[in-house]
Order: sequence, then structure tokens, then C-alpha cells
Amino acid sequence: MEGAELAGKILSTWLTLVLGLILLPSAFGVSLGISEIYMKILVKTLEWATIRIEKGVPKESVLKNSAPVGIIQRDESPMEKGLSGLRGRDFELSDVFYFSKKGLEAIVEDEVTQRFSSEELVSWNLLTRTNVNFHYISLRLTMVWGLGVIVRYCVLLPLRVALAFIGITLLVMGTTLVGQLPDSSLKNWLSELVHLTCCRICVRALSGTIHYHNKQYRPQRGGICVANHTSPIDVLILTTDGCYAMVGQVHGGLMGIIQRAMVKACPHVWFERSEMKDRHLVTKRLKEHIADRKKLPILIFPEGTCINNTSVMMFKKGSFEIGGTIHPVAIKYNPQFGDAFWNSSKYNMVSYLLRIMTSWAIVCDVWYMPPMTREEGEDAVQFANRVRSAIAVQGGLTELPWDGGLKRAKVKDTFREEQQKNYSKMIVGNGSLNSESD
Repeated sequence: MEGAELAGKILSTWLTLVLGLILLPSAFGVSLGISEIYMKILVKTLEWATIRIEKGVPKESVLKNSAPVGIIQRDESPMEKGLSGLRGRDFELSDVFYFSKKGLEAIVEDEVTQRFSSEELVSWNLLTRTNVNFHYISLRLTMVWGLGVIVRYCVLLPLRVALAFIGITLLVMGTTLVGQLPDSSLKNWLSELVHLTCCRICVRALSGTIHYHNKQYRPQRGGICVANHTSPIDVLILTTDGCYAMVGQVHGGLMGIIQRAMVKACPHVWFERSEMKDRHLVTKRLKEHIADRKKLPILIFPEGTCINNTSVMMFKKGSFEIGGTIHPVAIKYNPQFGDAFWNSSKYNMVSYLLRIMTSWAIVCDVWYMPPMTREEGEDAVQFANRVRSAIAVQGGLTELPWDGGLKRAKVKDTFREEQQKNYSKMIVGNGSLNSESD
């Protein structure tokens, strides 16, 4: 009985500390300074580890690891210019060398598929997902790494799981109860309160440190907020500072439970990616939503999938065809403290959450940008590209024209056929047919 009483006292004390020092302050958006102290200690520790690594690793290896990403130097000139120095007026066998070179470049360093894997770090951040050889540089560094494992798995993980469980449970219960109320201003206010409170608790469960910039440009009601997409926690990051009506793909499992609860309290739009008829329904509902200036701004991730936060890939034009004001937002995570990227083809939601909960922290910057509208004579694709470029520049991300759908599907035949057509036009335009016409 004494052991049971002691365990009960320890549990009650722990719950009191969690409730008083973390849960209640996070629910009201107040910081007691604990996370700031934790981040300062963490930064100092990682700086010390980096110095130890530099002392223990040969200079040649350090230079190699700190080299900029990029194995080969690409020639980005168009096909016509690339072949001009190799061919004459007719088809020549030397043309094969140009296409072979381009093929080898794609094999050696594929600029698309590498965006769907975790970002490489210049130095080790004392997490087990990175180079394990760093454990053995020095005994002191090994001891610090071992202590970090104990802290992350035995202290931070239980605390974070408890906070996440409380946050998700309150979100599901709160949105379900609010959803039973008739449509009114009270229901909208309660829905926003539940979303804000629960998202703040969940961000604390990730030891989230978020820096918001240019708050005067925060998305307004009746507008459309578009942002680059790295992880499902992008929603938590943005909702901590304001509520949104969300648009996204229907998920199963834990994510599906959360989606079905949230839509009861707020007019979120969930759709099946594989069903074309849903896309027309989504467009219709989005137009109806932005027509009402009293409704929350819509949050859309036009890339359609998660990218590893090094790049911004093609924005789908659908979000830019419905009209309204676009509020761009750039999100940039600091991979030194934790990998926020979700590789959905490799990890399910629960595995992903456990993975980031055993990281040091989730640190990111969010830039609100001036609203943008479609210019006269500008089609949806051009508008989407202009918004994408602005987000890429602000977030310091690489802009790529490729469709993020390549994460799950092969390159469309139309892309290959387009290159074949371009080459055939060169042959017809500069070859024997042109000579005969002359």
C-alpha cells in the first residue's frame, strides 16, 4: 500500500506541474519562460557538440560535409542551345551524347525525389537519425549523446505524449460538442476558442518555438491563405496565431478522426484526391466560402503534398481560379533541432508524431506577406507561379517547376512527349525539309 500511495503522490504531483506550468499557460497563450531557458541550454549544447566534432574529425571530412548541396554542375540552357554546338543541319548521331548527359545528370542527382527525403545537416545535432559515427569522436561527446537519449525518451517523450493526448482529446471533444449548437456567432466564437486553445497545447507538446513576422499582413476573413507545405503540423503552427477554415485530403486513422470532429464545428473542406467529381464540388464550396466576408480565411497548401522544406514545388492552379484575395505565407523550419518533414509514404501519422516528439524541438519562422490579387491578363497558372516565387524568396527556399504528385506517381507521358516534339521540331526546322523548301 505504501508503494501505491507513493506512486499516486508522484503521479498527482507530476500532473499538477504539467497542468500548472505547461497546460494552462499554453491554453491562454502565455509563456512562463521555461521553453526559452530550455532552448538556450539546447543551443549552447549543440554549439559545444559542433566544436567537438570539428576537433575530432579530419579537416578534409569537415570540408566535404560542409560543402554546398550539389554533386554536379548542371547546364540549365534549353535543348536548342545545348545541341547547337554538337549538331549540324541534319540529324547527327552526336545528338545522343546530349541526351545521355542529361539522363546521367538526372540519375546522379535527381532534383525532384531528393525533395521527398529528410534534409541533410551540415553538422550532427545529437539525434540518432543522423550519422552514428559521431558518437565515437570523443568519450565526452558520447556521454552527452547518451544523456540526450535519456532526456528525450524518458523525460520529454512522456511529457509530450501526455500533452498531445490532452490537446487532441480536447479538440475532438470540444469540436464535437460545439458542432451540436445551431449556427450562430456564439458557435463560431466557441469553435475558434477550441481550435486556438487545443492547437497551442499541441504545439507545446512538440516544444514548438515559432517566430511570426509581419503580423500586420495576417490573412483576413473572406480571403485565401496559401503556404508551402512540409508537414501536417503546418496547420498547428498557423492556427496557434489565428483560426482558418482548412482544405485538404481525407485521411484515415488518427488524422481521419480529427478531421471528422473538426468539420462539425467549422466549415472545413475535405476531399478525396482520387475522385474528380470532388474537385468540382470543392471549387464550388470554396467560391461560396470566400463570398461571405464573415467567414474565416481558407488555408490551402497548393503543392498538394509535403516537401522537405528545402524547396517550393509547383502550385496547383485550382486555388488561384476561384478569385478572391490571396494571402501568401512562408514557413521555414530549422532542421538543426528536429526534422518536421513528413514522408507519408514511409511513416504513418502515429510513427511520424513519435519521431518528432523524440526530437529536441520544433523551431520555425513564419512570414506573413502582403496580399496578392490576380492581375489583368494573368491566367491562373501565371498567378500561381508568381505567388510561389514570392514564398520561395521570402522563405529562402529553392523554386522548382515540378509537380509534387511525382512523390506518388511516375512522370506523365505528356512531359516526355513534349521533349520529343521539341526535338522533332528542331529536325524539321533545321534539317532536310527546310532545305527543300528553300
